[in-house]
Amino acid sequence: MVEFAGYEMPLQYQGIIAEHQACRTAAALFDVSHMGQVEIADAAAFEHLVPGDIQGLKPGRQRYTLLLNEAGGIIDDLMVANIGPHLQAVLNAGRKDVDVAHMRAQGLAVVTHFDRALLAVQGPKAVEVVPEGAKLKFMDAAALDVAGIPCIVTRSGYTGEDGFEIGCAGAAGEALAEALLARGAVPAGLGARDSLRLEAGLCLYGNDIGENTSPVAAQLGFALSKKRLAADDFVGAAAVNAVLAAGPARMLVGIRLDGRAPARAHAEIRLRDGLVGEVTSGCFAPSLNAPIALGYVRADLAKPGTALDLIVRDKPLPGEVAALPFVPHHYVR
Repeated sequence: MVEFAGYEMPLQYQGIIAEHQACRTAAALFDVSHMGQVEIADAAAFEHLVPGDIQGLKPGRQRYTLLLNEAGGIIDDLMVANIGPHLQAVLNAGRKDVDVAHMRAQGLAVVTHFDRALLAVQGPKAVEVVPEGAKLKFMDAAALDVAGIPCIVTRSGYTGEDGFEIGCAGAAGEALAEALLARGAVPAGLGARDSLRLEAGLCLYGNDIGENTSPVAAQLGFALSKKRLAADDFVGAAAVNAVLAAGPARMLVGIRLDGRAPARAHAEIRLRDGLVGEVTSGCFAPSLNAPIALGYVRADLAKPGTALDLIVRDKPLPGEVAALPFVPHHYVR
């Protein structure tokens, strides 16, 4: 167990690699109840705070979006679902209080449900563990009973695999977890969650993105609605449009290293003895049997195949920019 965002969280159960492989080949269960679930009634008011098309989000659908500040930096990245009478958003654990304070300061009414449980079942056999969600497609959302427990279920996750995120009353969380484990899910902790999301090329708030990060530099352009950018009517719009017009000075890239040693966050990225960037996340990738990293480099060096050196224990390790994701996504569309 380790401390994470003010919570005591499991780092591993039987081992990070075993749990990682269980997710890639079968189904893994992650307890992510530390994340914040909130309810928002006014889609138009919420849309003013993010660059995504929220009013166009149909009932039963979910979207990845970004809370931005006036400078175009990322306050948080979150999932928002239209579940009919209101929107449901899932916030990062370490940012949920900041997010709610920001939204309320902007005049948005937010109802917090931080007492709710949230469980994620991920992997190619996730639908065998959660057959109740079999009719859902990637980024669908629905109110369903799972193992007889009323839940909000989305077909999404943070591993690159097929899977479900299942929210329920906090008091029912343990019973739901036991039911999912009995159906064949393997318990998995933060260690596997991190290696899985890195292989999938997914950003971690606080490592790869933050309040000083432009979504353009972070290669999150898919979360920027062209209609909203043209309207220039969301918090941070002017700053985001300015970066799009001028081009970012740096870009987030994937890097695959030679050898076996991984580079961790804050390792320097160099080219011919010149500092050109910094690693933001890194690990040894079990699916690739090789070390990988995410990091920011000068925009002119962001092309896949560009050779770079990563400094680990004062020694340069050769690597090259790699296309993301490192491991293909397996979403059910």
